[in-house]
Amino acid sequence: MTTSNYATERETTEGKVFTVTGGDWDEVVSGTDPINDERIVVNMGPQHPSTHGVLRLVLELEGETVREARSVVGYLHTGIEKNLEYRNWVQGSTFVTRMDYLSPIFNETAYALAVEKLLGITDDITERANTIRVLMMELNRISSHLVWLATTAMELGAINMMLYGFREREYVLDIFETITGLRMNHAYVRPGGVAQDVPDDAIRKIRDFLQLMPKRLKEYENLLSGQPIWLERTQNVAVLDVTGCMALGVTGPVLRSAGLAWDLRKTMPYCGYETYEFDVPTHTDGDVWGRYLVRVAEIRESLKLVEQALDRLKPGPVMVSDKKIAWPAQLAIGVDGMGNSLEHVAKIMGQSMESLIHHFKLVTEGFRVPPGQVYVAVESPRGELGVHAVSDGGTRPYRVHYREPSFVNLQALPAMAEGGLIADVIAGGASLDPVMGGCDR
Repeated sequence: MTTSNYATERETTEGKVFTVTGGDWDEVVSGTDPINDERIVVNMGPQHPSTHGVLRLVLELEGETVREARSVVGYLHTGIEKNLEYRNWVQGSTFVTRMDYLSPIFNETAYALAVEKLLGITDDITERANTIRVLMMELNRISSHLVWLATTAMELGAINMMLYGFREREYVLDIFETITGLRMNHAYVRPGGVAQDVPDDAIRKIRDFLQLMPKRLKEYENLLSGQPIWLERTQNVAVLDVTGCMALGVTGPVLRSAGLAWDLRKTMPYCGYETYEFDVPTHTDGDVWGRYLVRVAEIRESLKLVEQALDRLKPGPVMVSDKKIAWPAQLAIGVDGMGNSLEHVAKIMGQSMESLIHHFKLVTEGFRVPPGQVYVAVESPRGELGVHAVSDGGTRPYRVHYREPSFVNLQALPAMAEGGLIADVIAGGASLDPVMGGCDR
């Protein structure tokens, strides 16, 4: 037997053990960490389900325990913020609505509020327009939370809840289609007001929804709240206390589930929220279970707000009276189902040269916004959705940047996941409710 054939051959000299390379074996052993040698690095995602689509998680595992976790974003980048710089201020509404595609009304409202603040017309927005904005936002909050409830339950094995959650969401999307003409990506809330009024049949659908939804919420709770597996997968899982939330900038239901009743609708009200009666649900455990309870309670509070908004819908204009700002919206269409009606075309073409010039300039160029910069934030289903808008005095934004809660909240995932089980990464990540369209805008 020779050392050239067997690298494990050792010689003993004065009590020391040497390797075939001449190194001290004890030094080699002491320099090896058997724990680290057991760790592996895996990629979780990007995929559906589990990581909510195009989110990639890089996990360092020791058995089933997560030792390190990193979020990798950017796979859904659309360049929406950059595109805004090449469109006029009103056209921007059609871009921002596509960011967080589960809560498009909030994207539009935050943008419209920022543009209105730059224009100095915040106080000129009509009462009916503000009421419609509140109505639409709270319906959208309900639909967004329903998607969260459905997908999170599916990822934890409660498949039936996936079916029920999307069933009720369809009802809300039908209401949106009746009001805006579209189920998603509406471009409905615009600087100066909203694109069109709420039709009577939409009011009837909303009333029916208000009667239906409390019963369905009770069904959800009967299905989940006492279910042993649901409790095991959510209680004391992915805990993030209020100190951690504050340090990481986490807002929304995740922050409120840790005990802090921070809600911009109460603390920094907009659109007249200060005149509505509603509570801010909180919990104290700061875990997945607490986030579930907070979101279900928020659906109930949104139902209250929707009912109050319906009762306040008094007749009136839905756009500011200033014709230099009010986007031309003639909703009647021609016999071919396209374009403006012939009556409207005849009016601007044959009766008023001023109307024709105004219509042409507004459609092709848009209105000018005084130079300056503002920051406006609204309470989206995921937390503080802020808009930093900058104008150089032209007809297009110089810069629009969103403070997107999905992007900010995702940095809390390592704090929630490290030290826990790999199965709990799914529950913890889902409890943040990230929407990658908003994160990667």
